[in-house]
Amino acid sequence: MDEQLLSPVLTLTDPQGTDKEMLDRLLAETFLYFIEHTNPENGLIADKTQTGSPASIAAIGFGLSCYIIGVQRGLMTRLDATRKTLTILLFFANSTQGEASDATGYKGFYYHFLDMQTGRRAWSSELSTIDTALFIAGVLSSAAYFTENNKEEAQIRQLADILYRRIDWQWALNGKTTLCHGWKPETGMLKYRWDKKLSEAHLLYALALGSPSFPIEPQGYHRWTESFEWIKKYEIEYTYAGPLFIHQFAHLWMDLKGLSDGYNRKTGIDYFENSRRAAQVHQLYAIENPKQFAHYNHLSWGLTASDGPGPSNKMHKGTNRFFYDYIARGAPFGPDDGTISPWAVAASLPFAPEIVIPTIRHVIERLQLKSPAKYGLEASFNASFPDKTKNPYGWVSPWRFGLNEGPIIMMIDNYQHGFLWKLMKNCEYLVNGLKRAGFTGGWLDDNI
Repeated sequence: MDEQLLSPVLTLTDPQGTDKEMLDRLLAETFLYFIEHTNPENGLIADKTQTGSPASIAAIGFGLSCYIIGVQRGLMTRLDATRKTLTILLFFANSTQGEASDATGYKGFYYHFLDMQTGRRAWSSELSTIDTALFIAGVLSSAAYFTENNKEEAQIRQLADILYRRIDWQWALNGKTTLCHGWKPETGMLKYRWDKKLSEAHLLYALALGSPSFPIEPQGYHRWTESFEWIKKYEIEYTYAGPLFIHQFAHLWMDLKGLSDGYNRKTGIDYFENSRRAAQVHQLYAIENPKQFAHYNHLSWGLTASDGPGPSNKMHKGTNRFFYDYIARGAPFGPDDGTISPWAVAASLPFAPEIVIPTIRHVIERLQLKSPAKYGLEASFNASFPDKTKNPYGWVSPWRFGLNEGPIIMMIDNYQHGFLWKLMKNCEYLVNGLKRAGFTGGWLDDNI
C-alpha cells in the first residue's frame, strides 16, 4: 500500500456520513457555482471563478441542465429555474449572428467564450461545434422538462426549437462528410475535424444527424468510429482515449447503456462499459505510477483536461520535469505531470461506483480537497509540484471551472436517479440522431 495512505498526517478531517449523504451534499455545494457565477441580466455563466473570466458556452449548457436537477432536488423553485432558463434562451435567440468578429455566433453556432456582460465573442475564440453541441443539449433538456401549460414554459419550448433548428450542421462539414472543429471569421474553418480516434463527439454527431433543418448524412459518423483504437492495458481491453472527460461527456445526457452502433457490434461492448473500463485503467495506472509522482494510488487517480501548476520546469525526485498549465492529461499514455483531477473521478460515478465512491471519500475526508461550504471538489491538485499552496498535500488549482462543476452534478444525479437520461429519451431529435448513427438495442428499440 502507498506509504502516504498510512501517514499520520492523513487524518480524518471532514466526516461525510453515508455514501448517499456525501453525494447529496457534494451535489448541493457544487450547484452553487451555477447560482453565483452567472450574470442575472443575460443568464451567461462564467467559465471559471477567476475574476474577469468570460462565459463558456458549454458551461451554459451544463447550467441549464443543472437548473432542472436543482428543481428536482429542492435546491431551487421551478419558477426560479423557469426564469433563469428563459433569460438564457431569450438572450441567445436575440443575440447577434453573423460574420462580424465580435458577434455572439454564426450559422447557429456560438463562440467558445463570450463576454459576460455583452455576450459577444471573447479572447478571439473559435466558433466551436462541440461547445455549441454541449450548449444545445442543455437547451433541449430544458425543452423536455418545462412542459407545463403556461406562457413561460411554452416560450422555453419554442425558443429551444428555434435555437436548435437554426444550427447549420451542413455548413460545418465544409464540403466533406465529417464535422469541423470550428471556424474563425479571420481565417475560416479550422483544419481539424471530428474524424480521428475516440473523442467527446458522440453528442455532436447525434445532434447533427437528428437535425430537422440541416441534417448531415451518417457516413461521417461511421468514418469517425472506424478510426477508433482498441487496446489492451492491465489486462483490460477497451477503446482508448486518454483523458477521462472523453469517456464522460457523451453520457451526460445520453443513456448509452445497452445500445450498440456498428462499432460496438464489432467490439462486443457498449460505450457505457467502455467508460467503466477506462475508469479502471486510470486507477490501475495510478497504482502502477510509472513516473513515480507523489500520491498516486488506488484512492488518488484521475487524469483529464484540467488546470495545472505550470508552465514550468521543476526538479522532482532528482529529475527535471515539465509541469503544464491547462492541458488534456491522460492515462495510460499521458501527458502526465502529476496533476490529478478529483472532479473527473466524480463524473465517472455511474460507470464504476465501487472505485469512485471510496476515492471521493478519500479526496474529501483525508486530502481536504473540497471547500467547506461551496462549489464542491477542488478542480485539480499536484502533490509533486515543489511550490505548494494552502493544502498540505500539494499544489491546488485556485479556480473552479464550469466544465468541471456541471458533470459532477449531472453524473451524481444520473447515478442516483437517471433523471437526465430518462428525460432525454423523450427528445425526438436526440433519439432520431442516435438511430441515424446506427444505434440499436435497449431502450432505443422500445422507442420505435
